[in-house]
Amino acid sequence: MIKLKNIEVNFGSFTALNNINIDIKEGEFFTFLGPSGCGKTTTLRTITGFLNPAKGSISVRGKEITHQPVEKRNIGMVFQSYALFPTMSVYENIAFGLKVKKIAKEEVKTKVLAMALKVDLTEEQLLKKVSELSGGQQQRVAIARALVTSPDIICLDEPLSNLDARLRIQLRNELKDLQQRFGITTIYVTHDQEEALTLSDRIAVFNKGIIEQIGEPAEIYNHSATEFVCNFIGDINRLPREVLLLAGADKHSEIDLDKHCYIRLEHIHVNKEATDQDMELQAVVMGYDYYGLYIKYKLEFGGHIFKVVEKNSGNPLYEKGSTVTLSFSPSNIMQY
Repeated sequence: MIKLKNIEVNFGSFTALNNINIDIKEGEFFTFLGPSGCGKTTTLRTITGFLNPAKGSISVRGKEITHQPVEKRNIGMVFQSYALFPTMSVYENIAFGLKVKKIAKEEVKTKVLAMALKVDLTEEQLLKKVSELSGGQQQRVAIARALVTSPDIICLDEPLSNLDARLRIQLRNELKDLQQRFGITTIYVTHDQEEALTLSDRIAVFNKGIIEQIGEPAEIYNHSATEFVCNFIGDINRLPREVLLLAGADKHSEIDLDKHCYIRLEHIHVNKEATDQDMELQAVVMGYDYYGLYIKYKLEFGGHIFKVVEKNSGNPLYEKGSTVTLSFSPSNIMQY
Protein backbone atom coordinates (compact mmCIF):
# COMPACT_ATOMS: atom_id res chain seq x y z
CA MET A 1 0.00 0.00 0.00
CA ILE A 2 2.51 2.65 1.21
CA LYS A 3 6.18 2.06 0.57
CA LEU A 4 9.02 4.27 1.81
CA LYS A 5 12.36 3.35 0.28
CA ASN A 6 15.71 4.72 1.49
CA ILE A 7 14.19 8.01 2.65
CA GLU A 8 16.60 10.71 3.82
CA VAL A 9 15.53 14.13 5.09
CA ASN A 10 17.97 16.91 5.92
CA PHE A 11 17.55 20.26 7.65
CA GLY A 12 20.72 22.08 6.60
CA SER A 13 23.65 19.94 7.73
CA PHE A 14 21.45 17.95 10.15
CA THR A 15 20.15 14.58 8.95
CA ALA A 16 16.68 14.17 10.47
CA LEU A 17 15.91 10.86 8.74
CA ASN A 18 18.50 8.37 7.59
CA ASN A 19 17.66 5.48 5.26
CA ILE A 20 14.03 4.96 6.32
CA ASN A 21 12.40 1.87 4.81
CA ILE A 22 8.76 1.05 5.64
CA ASP A 23 6.11 -1.05 3.89
CA ILE A 24 2.57 -0.40 5.23
CA LYS A 25 -0.20 -2.80 4.26
CA GLU A 26 -3.69 -1.94 3.02
CA GLY A 27 -6.09 -1.34 5.92
CA GLU A 28 -3.33 -1.50 8.51
CA PHE A 29 -3.12 0.59 11.68
CA PHE A 30 0.58 1.43 11.62
CA THR A 31 2.21 3.48 14.38
CA PHE A 32 5.38 5.57 14.41
CA LEU A 33 6.62 5.43 18.01
CA GLY A 34 9.58 7.14 19.66
CA PRO A 35 10.75 9.97 21.92
CA SER A 36 10.56 13.65 20.97
CA GLY A 37 12.88 14.58 18.11
CA CYS A 38 13.36 11.00 16.89
CA GLY A 39 11.98 11.58 13.36
CA LYS A 40 8.47 10.12 13.55
CA THR A 41 6.59 13.37 12.73
CA THR A 42 9.18 14.24 10.07
CA THR A 43 8.43 10.88 8.41
CA LEU A 44 4.70 11.59 8.57
CA ARG A 45 5.18 15.04 7.04
CA THR A 46 7.27 13.50 4.27
CA ILE A 47 4.50 11.01 3.46
CA THR A 48 1.85 13.76 3.38
CA GLY A 49 4.00 16.02 1.20
CA PHE A 50 4.76 18.83 3.66
CA LEU A 51 8.47 17.90 3.42
CA ASN A 52 10.52 16.76 0.45
CA PRO A 53 13.14 14.04 0.99
CA ALA A 54 16.73 14.59 -0.13
CA LYS A 55 16.91 10.93 -1.15
CA GLY A 56 14.58 7.98 -1.56
CA SER A 57 11.04 7.43 -2.82
CA ILE A 58 7.46 7.13 -1.56
CA SER A 59 4.82 5.14 -3.41
CA VAL A 60 1.15 4.35 -2.79
CA ARG A 61 -0.28 1.23 -4.43
CA GLY A 62 2.75 1.12 -6.70
CA LYS A 63 2.43 4.74 -7.88
CA GLU A 64 5.27 7.06 -6.89
CA ILE A 65 4.16 10.23 -5.06
CA THR A 66 7.55 11.45 -3.78
CA HIS A 67 7.29 14.91 -5.32
CA GLN A 68 3.52 15.12 -5.74
CA PRO A 69 1.88 18.20 -4.16
CA VAL A 70 0.00 17.73 -0.87
CA GLU A 71 -3.45 18.22 -2.40
CA LYS A 72 -2.88 15.51 -5.03
CA ARG A 73 -1.94 12.75 -2.58
CA ASN A 74 -5.46 11.98 -1.30
CA ILE A 75 -4.26 11.67 2.31
CA GLY A 76 -6.41 12.79 5.26
CA MET A 77 -4.60 14.50 8.14
CA VAL A 78 -5.51 14.95 11.81
CA PHE A 79 -3.10 17.29 13.59
CA GLN A 80 -2.14 17.33 17.26
CA SER A 81 -4.11 20.56 17.80
CA TYR A 82 -6.84 19.30 15.39
CA ALA A 83 -6.38 22.58 13.41
CA LEU A 84 -10.14 23.15 13.30
CA PHE A 85 -11.67 26.53 12.45
CA PRO A 86 -13.04 27.75 15.82
CA THR A 87 -15.43 30.36 14.40
CA MET A 88 -16.99 27.92 11.91
CA SER A 89 -19.74 25.47 12.75
CA VAL A 90 -19.02 21.76 13.02
CA TYR A 91 -20.83 21.27 9.70
CA GLU A 92 -18.65 23.89 7.97
CA ASN A 93 -15.48 22.32 9.37
CA ILE A 94 -16.36 18.85 8.08
CA ALA A 95 -17.51 20.25 4.74
CA PHE A 96 -14.38 22.37 4.21
CA GLY A 97 -12.38 19.87 2.13
CA LEU A 98 -15.38 19.02 -0.04
CA LYS A 99 -15.98 22.69 -0.80
CA VAL A 100 -12.32 23.14 -1.75
CA LYS A 101 -12.85 20.32 -4.26
CA LYS A 102 -15.87 22.27 -5.59
CA ILE A 103 -18.33 19.43 -4.94
CA ALA A 104 -22.03 20.28 -5.43
CA LYS A 105 -23.84 21.68 -2.39
CA GLU A 106 -26.38 18.83 -2.10
CA GLU A 107 -23.64 16.19 -2.36
CA VAL A 108 -21.65 18.02 0.32
CA LYS A 109 -24.67 17.92 2.63
CA THR A 110 -25.23 14.21 2.00
CA LYS A 111 -21.59 13.35 2.65
CA VAL A 112 -21.31 15.50 5.79
CA LEU A 113 -24.49 14.07 7.35
CA ALA A 114 -23.41 10.51 6.56
CA MET A 115 -19.95 11.07 8.03
CA ALA A 116 -21.34 12.77 11.15
CA LEU A 117 -23.52 9.71 11.75
CA LYS A 118 -20.51 7.39 11.43
CA VAL A 119 -18.47 9.29 14.02
CA ASP A 120 -21.44 9.76 16.40
CA LEU A 121 -21.99 13.50 15.95
CA THR A 122 -25.63 14.62 16.14
CA GLU A 123 -27.35 17.07 13.80
CA GLU A 124 -27.65 19.42 16.77
CA GLN A 125 -23.85 19.30 17.27
CA LEU A 126 -23.31 20.02 13.56
CA LEU A 127 -24.88 23.46 14.09
CA LYS A 128 -22.60 24.35 17.00
CA LYS A 129 -19.30 26.19 16.75
CA VAL A 130 -16.27 23.96 17.28
CA SER A 131 -15.27 26.03 20.32
CA GLU A 132 -18.49 24.92 22.07
CA LEU A 133 -17.55 21.22 21.89
CA SER A 134 -15.61 19.06 24.32
CA GLY A 135 -12.12 17.79 23.48
CA GLY A 136 -13.50 14.38 22.56
CA GLN A 137 -16.14 15.85 20.27
CA GLN A 138 -13.53 18.06 18.61
CA GLN A 139 -11.42 15.01 17.90
CA ARG A 140 -14.37 13.35 16.18
CA VAL A 141 -14.89 16.50 14.07
CA ALA A 142 -11.21 16.42 13.05
CA ILE A 143 -11.47 12.75 12.08
CA ALA A 144 -14.74 13.34 10.19
CA ARG A 145 -13.16 16.23 8.27
CA ALA A 146 -10.19 14.03 7.36
CA LEU A 147 -12.37 11.09 6.23
CA VAL A 148 -15.21 12.88 4.41
CA THR A 149 -13.14 13.38 1.24
CA SER A 150 -12.65 9.56 1.04
CA PRO A 151 -8.84 9.56 1.33
CA ASP A 152 -6.74 6.45 0.64
CA ILE A 153 -4.83 7.01 3.88
CA ILE A 154 -5.41 8.89 7.14
CA CYS A 155 -2.49 10.26 9.16
CA LEU A 156 -2.84 11.23 12.83
CA ASP A 157 -0.11 13.20 14.58
CA GLU A 158 -0.39 12.72 18.38
CA PRO A 159 -4.17 13.43 18.33
CA LEU A 160 -4.70 12.43 21.99
CA SER A 161 -1.78 14.24 23.61
CA ASN A 162 -3.77 17.35 24.62
CA LEU A 163 -6.44 15.38 26.49
CA ASP A 164 -6.63 14.28 30.11
CA ALA A 165 -5.75 10.65 30.94
CA ARG A 166 -9.31 9.34 31.29
CA LEU A 167 -10.55 10.90 28.06
CA ARG A 168 -7.40 9.73 26.28
CA ILE A 169 -8.19 6.09 27.12
CA GLN A 170 -11.83 6.48 26.09
CA LEU A 171 -10.96 8.09 22.75
CA ARG A 172 -8.20 5.59 22.11
CA ASN A 173 -10.85 2.86 22.12
CA GLU A 174 -13.15 4.93 19.92
CA LEU A 175 -10.33 5.64 17.49
CA LYS A 176 -9.52 1.94 17.03
CA ASP A 177 -13.21 1.16 16.60
CA LEU A 178 -13.56 3.88 13.93
CA GLN A 179 -10.47 2.69 12.08
CA GLN A 180 -11.76 -0.88 11.98
CA ARG A 181 -15.22 0.30 10.92
CA PHE A 182 -13.82 2.30 7.99
CA GLY A 183 -11.02 -0.18 7.20
CA ILE A 184 -8.82 2.72 6.15
CA THR A 185 -5.03 2.55 6.14
CA THR A 186 -3.96 4.57 9.17
CA ILE A 187 -0.59 6.04 10.16
CA TYR A 188 -0.47 7.14 13.77
CA VAL A 189 2.30 9.12 15.48
CA THR A 190 2.81 8.92 19.24
CA HIS A 191 5.45 8.90 21.99
CA ASP A 192 3.07 6.94 24.26
CA GLN A 193 4.03 3.25 24.38
CA GLU A 194 0.69 2.16 25.82
CA GLU A 195 -1.17 3.88 22.99
CA ALA A 196 1.07 2.22 20.43
CA LEU A 197 0.74 -1.25 21.94
CA THR A 198 -3.06 -1.13 22.29
CA LEU A 199 -3.93 0.51 18.95
CA SER A 200 -1.46 -0.84 16.42
CA ASP A 201 -1.32 -3.73 14.01
CA ARG A 202 2.38 -2.96 13.64
CA ILE A 203 4.80 -0.43 15.11
CA ALA A 204 7.96 1.26 13.84
CA VAL A 205 10.18 2.35 16.74
CA PHE A 206 12.21 5.47 15.86
CA ASN A 207 15.40 6.71 17.48
CA LYS A 208 17.56 9.62 16.32
CA GLY A 209 16.37 9.52 12.71
CA ILE A 210 16.58 5.76 12.19
CA ILE A 211 14.17 2.86 12.71
CA GLU A 212 15.28 0.48 15.44
CA GLN A 213 12.56 -2.14 14.86
CA ILE A 214 9.33 -2.78 12.97
CA GLY A 215 6.96 -5.44 14.27
CA GLU A 216 3.65 -6.37 15.86
CA PRO A 217 3.11 -5.07 19.42
CA ALA A 218 3.82 -8.46 21.06
CA GLU A 219 7.00 -8.84 19.03
CA ILE A 220 8.20 -5.33 19.90
CA TYR A 221 7.48 -5.89 23.59
CA ASN A 222 8.60 -9.50 24.11
CA HIS A 223 11.36 -9.72 21.51
CA SER A 224 12.83 -6.22 21.38
CA ALA A 225 15.41 -6.17 18.59
CA THR A 226 17.74 -3.61 20.19
CA GLU A 227 18.66 -2.37 23.65
CA PHE A 228 17.00 0.97 22.89
CA VAL A 229 13.64 -0.69 22.07
CA CYS A 230 13.94 -2.92 25.13
CA ASN A 231 14.35 0.12 27.41
CA PHE A 232 11.88 2.40 25.62
CA ILE A 233 8.93 -0.01 25.47
CA GLY A 234 7.21 -0.62 28.78
CA ASP A 235 9.01 -1.09 32.10
CA ILE A 236 11.98 -3.40 32.53
CA ASN A 237 14.64 -4.60 34.98
CA ARG A 238 18.36 -4.59 34.21
CA LEU A 239 20.04 -7.77 35.49
CA PRO A 240 23.68 -6.97 36.31
CA ARG A 241 26.34 -9.66 35.83
CA GLU A 242 26.87 -10.18 39.58
CA VAL A 243 23.14 -10.70 40.15
CA LEU A 244 22.94 -13.24 37.34
CA LEU A 245 25.92 -15.17 38.74
CA LEU A 246 24.36 -15.31 42.20
CA ALA A 247 21.15 -16.56 40.59
CA GLY A 248 23.06 -19.40 38.92
CA ALA A 249 23.61 -18.04 35.42
CA ASP A 250 26.81 -20.11 35.07
CA LYS A 251 24.56 -23.19 34.83
CA HIS A 252 22.69 -21.76 31.85
CA SER A 253 24.76 -21.69 28.65
CA GLU A 254 22.13 -19.56 26.86
CA ILE A 255 23.00 -16.56 29.04
CA ASP A 256 25.95 -14.51 27.78
CA LEU A 257 27.30 -12.67 30.82
CA ASP A 258 29.25 -10.28 28.59
CA LYS A 259 25.98 -8.86 27.26
CA HIS A 260 23.53 -6.44 28.89
CA CYS A 261 20.63 -8.50 30.23
CA TYR A 262 17.05 -7.38 30.92
CA ILE A 263 13.77 -8.92 32.05
CA ARG A 264 10.19 -7.61 32.03
CA LEU A 265 8.47 -7.02 35.39
CA GLU A 266 5.79 -9.65 34.85
CA HIS A 267 8.37 -12.36 34.08
CA ILE A 268 9.74 -12.31 37.63
CA HIS A 269 7.62 -14.28 40.12
CA VAL A 270 7.38 -13.84 43.88
CA ASN A 271 7.31 -16.91 46.18
CA LYS A 272 6.23 -19.16 43.33
CA GLU A 273 7.30 -22.80 43.10
CA ALA A 274 10.24 -22.76 40.68
CA THR A 275 11.05 -25.32 38.00
CA ASP A 276 14.46 -26.98 37.63
CA GLN A 277 15.25 -24.50 34.84
CA ASP A 278 14.32 -21.36 36.80
CA MET A 279 16.82 -19.00 38.42
CA GLU A 280 16.19 -17.83 41.99
CA LEU A 281 17.11 -14.96 44.31
CA GLN A 282 16.22 -13.92 47.86
CA ALA A 283 15.12 -10.27 47.94
CA VAL A 284 13.78 -7.78 50.47
CA VAL A 285 10.51 -5.92 49.88
CA MET A 286 11.17 -2.16 49.87
CA GLY A 287 7.58 -1.17 49.20
CA TYR A 288 4.73 -1.50 46.71
CA ASP A 289 2.18 0.43 44.65
CA TYR A 290 -1.37 -0.90 44.71
CA TYR A 291 -3.24 -0.60 41.38
CA GLY A 292 -6.25 -2.80 42.09
CA LEU A 293 -5.87 -5.31 39.27
CA TYR A 294 -2.20 -5.73 40.09
CA ILE A 295 0.49 -4.77 42.61
CA LYS A 296 3.89 -3.41 41.62
CA TYR A 297 6.55 -4.39 44.18
CA LYS A 298 9.90 -2.71 44.67
CA LEU A 299 12.50 -5.22 45.87
CA GLU A 300 16.19 -5.06 46.78
CA PHE A 301 18.90 -7.65 46.26
CA GLY A 302 22.65 -7.07 46.65
CA GLY A 303 22.25 -3.31 46.44
CA HIS A 304 20.15 -3.55 43.23
CA ILE A 305 16.48 -2.57 42.98
CA PHE A 306 14.01 -4.69 41.02
CA LYS A 307 10.38 -4.08 40.14
CA VAL A 308 7.90 -6.94 39.93
CA VAL A 309 4.25 -6.93 38.89
CA GLU A 310 1.98 -9.46 40.54
CA LYS A 311 -1.67 -10.05 39.65
CA ASN A 312 -3.96 -9.15 42.54
CA SER A 313 -5.21 -12.53 43.73
CA GLY A 314 -6.74 -11.22 46.93
CA ASN A 315 -4.00 -12.78 49.08
CA PRO A 316 -2.24 -10.68 51.76
CA LEU A 317 0.38 -8.27 50.38
CA TYR A 318 4.09 -8.79 50.95
CA GLU A 319 4.89 -6.18 53.55
CA LYS A 320 7.86 -3.82 53.55
CA GLY A 321 10.95 -5.45 55.09
CA SER A 322 9.86 -9.03 54.43
CA THR A 323 12.10 -11.45 52.52
CA VAL A 324 10.73 -13.15 49.41
CA THR A 325 12.03 -15.55 46.78
CA LEU A 326 12.18 -14.29 43.20
CA SER A 327 12.21 -16.79 40.35
CA PHE A 328 12.47 -16.29 36.59
CA SER A 329 13.13 -18.31 33.48
CA PRO A 330 16.35 -17.72 31.48
CA SER A 331 14.20 -17.84 28.32
CA ASN A 332 12.59 -14.52 29.34
CA ILE A 333 15.92 -12.69 29.61
CA MET A 334 16.62 -10.30 26.71
CA GLN A 335 20.34 -9.93 25.91
CA TYR A 336 22.15 -7.20 23.94
